[in-house]
Amino acid sequence: MSKFVTAFLNDESGAAAVEYGLIIALIALATVGAFSLLGGDVKSAFQAAADQLAGG
Repeated sequence: MSKFVTAFLNDESGAAAVEYGLIIALIALATVGAFSLLGGDVKSAFQAAADQLAGG
């Protein structure tokens, strides 16, 4: 029983998956933050282009 508990506590096979999940979550959070910060500027740029195309 002691060997089983020791082996279980020393098993790190799922650690890489957790680390990759955290990295993906941080990248997604940074992407959402960047899009929300730049969203108004991008919308304004597209609106200006659409206004110029419609006007002339």
